[in-house]
Amino acid sequence: MLVYVDDILVTGNQSFVVTTFIAALSARFVTRDLGDLSFFLGIEAIKQSDESLLISQRQHMVDLLTKANMLNSKPVRTDMSTTSAELPSCDASPDPTLYRQLVGSLQYLTLTRPDLSFAVNKVCQHMHDPQASHFLLVKHILRYVKGTLDMGLLIAPSRDIDIQAFSDADWAGSAIDRCSTGGYTVYLGPNLISWQSKKQRTVARSSTEFEYKALADCSAELSWLVSLLRELHLSPSKPPILWCDNLGATYLSANPVFHAHTKHIEIDFHFVLEKVARKELQIQFISTKDQIVDVLTKPLATSRFIFFRDKLRLRSRPPSACAVSIE
Repeated sequence: MLVYVDDILVTGNQSFVVTTFIAALSARFVTRDLGDLSFFLGIEAIKQSDESLLISQRQHMVDLLTKANMLNSKPVRTDMSTTSAELPSCDASPDPTLYRQLVGSLQYLTLTRPDLSFAVNKVCQHMHDPQASHFLLVKHILRYVKGTLDMGLLIAPSRDIDIQAFSDADWAGSAIDRCSTGGYTVYLGPNLISWQSKKQRTVARSSTEFEYKALADCSAELSWLVSLLRELHLSPSKPPILWCDNLGATYLSANPVFHAHTKHIEIDFHFVLEKVARKELQIQFISTKDQIVDVLTKPLATSRFIFFRDKLRLRSRPPSACAVSIE
């Protein structure tokens, strides 16, 4: 049962138990049964023909474009241009309040649109003092949203409860302070269930260091998810597999001989090494060309962006499900 103030979502694998529970709840509280899941906290759930669900925030996107007066804007194919990730500061934003409102709404949109995570992370870094150039980045994101209004996150039924994760970071990607952006994606069976795009707080002195830091962040998330699944009596059949495209970080997770050269990342080192030693985590190498998290750590060319976006389980809803008009 998921509860947010007075909005409640009840689910289970036996309809009789669910019905009995709702009846018991109604006997003690004033409730209203709205039937099968369709809309919850601004998120629409559209049932597909194969019993999967498409989780979408189309109405929120339409409202966001309307607020920005960009409902009729020309769409673009990516959320950020490869040449505009770090635009220089110039004139102050004409409306800082509107900037913060739009960026806040974009943050909420990333609940079902992981493909927006990197771009939204970038514009969030300028909330305190937005410049006109930063507003241009927001407009570019909104033009991408306009072209992908029907897109949502696909959740498909599966008996596979094994966990796989992908971790990556863009070394010194920020031209302003040379901090790296790290990210990860976590899959339960075929379904994407957790993701993050976050700027690291310190400057990394080597590619191994920033990749290892990203590994540690992902490992912490995996530990929490495994614990949650065990509480639900759904223990994965094998330890989670964490895919990394940096050989140095991969070797470091299993070979203590590197310790003398990595004292400055000692806490992360011990955390990940302990997980691997206890066989609670497997870290394996993956080629950079197959590293899904690239889409969460750097701006990409259109073809690469679309390729990795599909790997994030984002799909367009069928035409019959497009109930919100933008005319």
